[in-house]
Amino acid sequence: MRIALIPAFEPDLKLVNTVRELRKTGFEVVIVNDGSGSRYHEVFEEAAAYGAVLSYRKNRGKGAVLKDGLQYIRQHYQPPFTVVTVDADGQHKTADAVRCCLEAEKQPEALILGSRRDDAEQVRMPLRSRFGNALTRQVFRIRAGVSVYDTQTGLRAFSDRLVQPLLDIPGDRYEYEMNMLLVFADQKKPIVEIPVSKIYIDGNETSHFDPVRDSIRIYRCILKVPDVVKFGLSSLIGFLTDYGAYAALVTMAGWTGAPAVFAVTVSNILARILSATINFTINRKYVFRSREKTAVSAFQYAILAAAILAGNTVLLNILVEGAGISRYLAKLVTELTFFTLSWIVQKWIIFRDKPACSVKPEGYLTVCGKGEVE
Repeated sequence: MRIALIPAFEPDLKLVNTVRELRKTGFEVVIVNDGSGSRYHEVFEEAAAYGAVLSYRKNRGKGAVLKDGLQYIRQHYQPPFTVVTVDADGQHKTADAVRCCLEAEKQPEALILGSRRDDAEQVRMPLRSRFGNALTRQVFRIRAGVSVYDTQTGLRAFSDRLVQPLLDIPGDRYEYEMNMLLVFADQKKPIVEIPVSKIYIDGNETSHFDPVRDSIRIYRCILKVPDVVKFGLSSLIGFLTDYGAYAALVTMAGWTGAPAVFAVTVSNILARILSATINFTINRKYVFRSREKTAVSAFQYAILAAAILAGNTVLLNILVEGAGISRYLAKLVTELTFFTLSWIVQKWIIFRDKPACSVKPEGYLTVCGKGEVE
């Protein structure tokens, strides 16, 4: 059995032509209306004559509705089957969808991509799409170590064996398709490209891809840095700030002839306050991307900072006065000692990931057409 899964947002009648052709070729069809609104009711009503139409009242994103469609397929169809994702704008030929399915049936563990190539004999890709695809192709190759010519194709086929793994991949919008490639590449699962025809209607103006917003989402996935690395970089920035301020203040205190204990203590406290403020801001916004209220996390961070400051100051003075270690070397030893403690507390207490609420999205799913009616 072959099933065509079509995510659709504000489609025109090309959607109806697409599903009609797919049905004639023997496909089961599942369409997901991603909050298109009442203006598009007639289009989906016509399309419902050829397949099941799943509808949401509000737009949720391509990744979210693809996964909703996969859930529906898993619940309503028995294996074995092959799924092919097809865009709603008429830019994928039914014959190419068939070819992708044939390849997926030969290689049930592989993700099959319908790859659009700029060969001389084919229609050239619009400049915007060609440039974006070329850049993403190179960045993806460097990041994943795998060459994929058309990373942005929406024509993808796979067997029923891959449905659950695909449901486990994160992403609600266009970044979901990039995450799919990254996960397969990282897990050494096969990604197979077969050449397909290119159809660009009105210079691809029907695409709902936002060049800025959606590109940011995609590149954020490709260039994602592990939290511990970002924490290390944040700590490095905080350390450089702290150490620079500490060294400057200790030097200034030395000019005044202040006692060593006083100079070390005051300089360390002032430097720590400055670096802690910078470090908190970076960790909250960019390292752990905390959704906790600023006041709550700031209070917790302040307690941690105060505890570390106290321990830092005590250890620093022990090393300087008790062990006779250089003030500058003592500072390095002290910072390394408290780095691990700070990471553990921030990762698992202050900026810990909160479990997502298990609630139904606003705009409950309805199903009509050639499928189960709710």
